[in-house]
Amino acid sequence: MQKRIATCRCGQLRAICEGEPVRISVCHCLECQKRSGGPFAAQARWPEAQVAILGRAKVWERVADSGRRASYRFCSDCGSTVAYFNEGWPGLVAVPIGAFADPSFPAPKFSVYEQRKHSWVAVLGDGVEHSSTPSVVRVPDAS
Repeated sequence: MQKRIATCRCGQLRAICEGEPVRISVCHCLECQKRSGGPFAAQARWPEAQVAILGRAKVWERVADSGRRASYRFCSDCGSTVAYFNEGWPGLVAVPIGAFADPSFPAPKFSVYEQRKHSWVAVLGDGVEHSSTPSVVRVPDAS
């Protein structure tokens, strides 16, 4: 089984992800732009049972555009976000792709909140779904 390890910049906080992600996406919403420090954020999602978060994490929560609560886990030393949870995606953990520091990480298949996409950004790739809002993903049945 594939294992990927995401870390904060100082290495103190880690997310160990088992298996393949159920969704890989980029989000252009303004809050993701703020979180990532870039014109969009790229993340992968796994079922919670397949992710172990190790190290000291601070938690920060906010209400998303959808009205649902989002909860972020970030390093108490360097401030890097390593994982986050969203009530709109129950049972899933999102991990920023950049935290894996792996240029061979699979490409996103979804690009959401494109009404807020910077005009000079293009999300390319075969089979990428483009939308103004995120689509819903269900956690795979473990049975």
